[in-house]
Amino acid sequence: MDLSVHSLSFFVIQSEGFDSDTSKTYKHYKTLNGEQYESSALKGFLDGEFVRIMKRKAELHPSSDNVPTKIGRFIVEPGHEWTSNPNYNLFQRLRIAYSGEAFAEAADELVRMYMDTAAVRGGALIVAAVKLQPYFDEPFVFVLKCDFEPNIARISDETSLISHVDRAISARNLKWIQYPHMPEEGMLEEGELKIHQASHARYFEDFLRFVTYEKPIPEVVSDHVMDMVHHYMEDKWQGHEPDHEGRQQEEQSLEYWAAGEKRELQEKWQHEQVMEAAARLVEVKPELDMKFKLDGVSVRGKLTDYGSRIHLGRLHDRYVVLIEGDSFEFDKGISPIELLHPDELEAVLERMRANAAEASAKVEQTGVVHASHEVEYDGDGAASTYDAGDEVAAAASGEQMTGQAAVDKADDDETPPWD
Repeated sequence: MDLSVHSLSFFVIQSEGFDSDTSKTYKHYKTLNGEQYESSALKGFLDGEFVRIMKRKAELHPSSDNVPTKIGRFIVEPGHEWTSNPNYNLFQRLRIAYSGEAFAEAADELVRMYMDTAAVRGGALIVAAVKLQPYFDEPFVFVLKCDFEPNIARISDETSLISHVDRAISARNLKWIQYPHMPEEGMLEEGELKIHQASHARYFEDFLRFVTYEKPIPEVVSDHVMDMVHHYMEDKWQGHEPDHEGRQQEEQSLEYWAAGEKRELQEKWQHEQVMEAAARLVEVKPELDMKFKLDGVSVRGKLTDYGSRIHLGRLHDRYVVLIEGDSFEFDKGISPIELLHPDELEAVLERMRANAAEASAKVEQTGVVHASHEVEYDGDGAASTYDAGDEVAAAASGEQMTGQAAVDKADDDETPPWD
């Protein structure tokens, strides 16, 4: 990338702590034009960072809310222009400031906005206008924040060995904003900016009060699924009163299901309905992941694999997952399974039926019933526990849950079913 700095303002922030009541001050050190920047020590420090920032990719709907790099959009009321947003106007002033004084004035206003946030750390804050040749005449605006690094020392002499460096800065934990967002080289989104902040404290994005960030993709997918569920309920209970007992019970059951971190198969929809719903979700994000566990055995693929390469079914009272493909791949240790000459599917199903019949016969002969520890919800949503000693627990190979019995053999996995 052919980048050239047009203007750059350098500020130093002093802060005695992270609380809003602590003393915070800032000082404008200098504003450089392009020629001054070329001969300054900042050039070697920042040139590589500008390129890395421009090339770093970000998703409008990220995989989670904690990703370091996001796309922000200026908030605009329907029927209004971008110029109705004060944050947008400030960045535009920085872009079109053709004198050092005008640029320094706009940069100073941005720093004062940043100083009003709840948590401000001491360090250097740099505002730069950088042109990308040969694509655009107007520059990009970069806002860079380098926090002071504690416990930094340099080698001195044989007597003292080291000497401490005060107010040292590093690009290692650099926080930054790039405006406008360039999703592809040569393509601009005037209403979007790209922001990067690796820490969990979100104060660096908080000072842009009129910028919003889209929901992460798991929330987007969940919202779409719940919309489909609501349409399903309306169609199913069409002609019934909203307070119909059966409808209320099913709605409550689906609410508990949707709120759970670990969920079971609901057995509500037919295969064709699931295929249709999956197709609509793939339109939102083509590379949606699908993952689940059958009694602790993990299965992971793409949502588009459902119905084509990954199939869910039932063999008598047990669940079955079928995965089809052209080749197997093994790693990390040799196992005898790698030497298998697979049987035809019909033979495998027959063997599964025989195993199920044998297991059922053993239960009848021994009378052994496995107890499971249950959690049930009362009408107010409170949880209570009981032992389902009169229910047969699901077998490790995937026995279907019946009645109030439920077995959760999966290990702890906080990741949602869609990334």
